[in-house]
Amino acid sequence: MTVPDSSASGPPAPDGPPAPDDRAGHEGLSGPADAASAPFAPAGGPVRLDGPWTHRDVAANGARFHIAEMGEGPLVLLLHGFPQFWWTWRHQLPALAEAGFRAVAMDLRGVGGSDRTPRGYDPANLALDITGVVRSLGEPDAALVGHDMGGYLAWTAAVMRPKLVRRLVVSSMPHPRRWRSSMLSDFAQSRAGSYIWGFQRPWVPERQLVADDAALVARLISDWAGPGRADFPDEAALDVYRRAMSIPSTAHCSIEPYRWMVRSLARPDGIQFNRRMKRPVRVPTLHLHGSLDPAVRTRSSAGSGEYVEAPYRWRLFDGLGHFPHEEDPAGFSAELINWLKDSEPDR
Repeated sequence: MTVPDSSASGPPAPDGPPAPDDRAGHEGLSGPADAASAPFAPAGGPVRLDGPWTHRDVAANGARFHIAEMGEGPLVLLLHGFPQFWWTWRHQLPALAEAGFRAVAMDLRGVGGSDRTPRGYDPANLALDITGVVRSLGEPDAALVGHDMGGYLAWTAAVMRPKLVRRLVVSSMPHPRRWRSSMLSDFAQSRAGSYIWGFQRPWVPERQLVADDAALVARLISDWAGPGRADFPDEAALDVYRRAMSIPSTAHCSIEPYRWMVRSLARPDGIQFNRRMKRPVRVPTLHLHGSLDPAVRTRSSAGSGEYVEAPYRWRLFDGLGHFPHEEDPAGFSAELINWLKDSEPDR
């Protein structure tokens, strides 16, 4: 059973099956017309925020996925991280469209406007969601741009379905094998990722995420952002993320991938996945990271190039934290677009 997008706020079912759909009585928010700075106004609920993009649903891998899209040209598929949804790419969508790309930001399974299924949150299946969306969009391939958990899945998709990935861009996330070794052997990274260990408890993390109108979501984003960015996050943006997390079952579904990542470490499926990820990435890769990221340490990500047998570029954004695409959207978009247009990216 799948549960469609809900625009009602409320706590999710604790560590169990998704809650039923409830669309009544909630006005929601809209995104700004210029995608960044205009005041928010009631519109299409907490997920389908207004802007220069268009919203629709696509079917892939046995589920329904919400997307926001702009522009025409080669497909660039944008993948959000935790605790966010497609709207995190509101700056990059118009920038990519203006640069001549078909920019599509999707909500991952269980988040935003996509289906909340009772299972299917292991990285292999989530990567098939992504490549399935590429096919459903009628494209032969895509440049994948992933942040945080979206980056983890972008790495995975590039290994599992290399013919569908034209280029790979990962922000604020090491290669899955680097993530695993860092969390297990680097005390500083394990401490920085303590929230992931906390997610292994039943029921409690879901309730903490939605308590006090999802105040924890605002605190996590504020704590993980670079200390020198006065304009991000502002209260309006934090309110958008808080309302999206408050949709029933979102909290549960959004942390299920992290539960799998830890609980499978010693299980056959986790060991098999780790072995599978030994296969090298064979598409040009751009790896972006904020120098002051407190959630994923720079040295955890920096060694990921050893898993890439293709042109690989590492770019460190000085003074930025875990959200470089929102903390410095112009700089991030310029770096991204220039690299996507480079016919011979350097190694």
